[in-house]
Order: sequence, then C-alpha cells, then structure tokens
Amino acid sequence: MKKIESLVESLIFSSRWLQAPMYLGLIVAGCLYAYKSLTELSHLAMDIQMLTEAKVMLGLLSLIDMTMVANLLVMVIIGGYATFVSRLDLDEHTDRPDWLRSVSAGSLKVKLAGSLASVSGIHLLKSFVDIKELKPESVKWQVIIHLVFLASTLILAITEKVLHSTHETEPAKKH
Repeated sequence: MKKIESLVESLIFSSRWLQAPMYLGLIVAGCLYAYKSLTELSHLAMDIQMLTEAKVMLGLLSLIDMTMVANLLVMVIIGGYATFVSRLDLDEHTDRPDWLRSVSAGSLKVKLAGSLASVSGIHLLKSFVDIKELKPESVKWQVIIHLVFLASTLILAITEKVLHSTHETEPAKKH
C-alpha cells in the first residue's frame, strides 16, 4: 500500500510539469506581442508628421501599455514557472531580477494585481486624452473597473502582508 501511495504522490508532484508547455506558449505569445509593438512603433514613426500632439500621446501610451503587458507576461512566465514548476538556477546570474529573490505565490499575485491596475490606469489615461471620442458611460465604467483593480490590489497586498507576518511569528510546527 505504501508503494501505491508513493507512486500516486510522485505522479501528483510530477503533474506540475503540465504547466511547462503553457509557459512556453506564453513565450511565443510574448514574441507575437513584441512584433505587434514594433509595428505600432513603425506606424507612429511613419505618420509622425501628420499626427497631432494628442494622437502622438495616444500612440506613446499604447506603446507604454504594450510594454506593461509584456512585463506582466514576463512576471507570469518566470514567477509562475519558479513558483509552481521548478526552481530556476539563477543564483549566480548577473541579470537575475531582484523581485525573483522573494517570489512566492502570494507575492506573485500582488505583483500581477499591481501590474493589472497599472495597465488599467494607462487605458484610463488613454481614454482621458481621447475623451471627446468616447461616451461618458464608457468612461464611467472604465473608472469603476480601474477602482476595482486598485481595491483588489490593495486587499491582496494587505492579505499577503498579514499572512506573511503571521507565518513569521508562528513557531515552526513539527510533523
């Protein structure tokens, strides 16, 4: 019976590798998104003489938005893989991101929520720049959605801080 239990536990633990192809797929998606960003930049560069300042600002905000989404993608790929699949052997790597030193499922959620709130903020700023083209109802919903992202991020951060400080003060339990 112990052998069967050990085999089942090994199989369950090995199932984490099912996520690896998903992270590889996200890398491919990141390449496609980088291509899209470069085409956006080339359109902006080619049309710069004909664009108003507001249109240039909207183009720049689109590029910032794309960069922030790419940052989010990198956090999900690296942080998710390191947290849920396998430890990354990057201790000696000179380019190792600082945030990776303390990545956990909870801290990754807070970072992702903060990034989503930032992306939402950029979208909202784009709407404010182009406010004449939008319906007030649309902007109202964007503001509400942004506030929900901000509140969710704050709640996640507070929860993570409380849980982290609780774990630090509790004595280690022996099994």
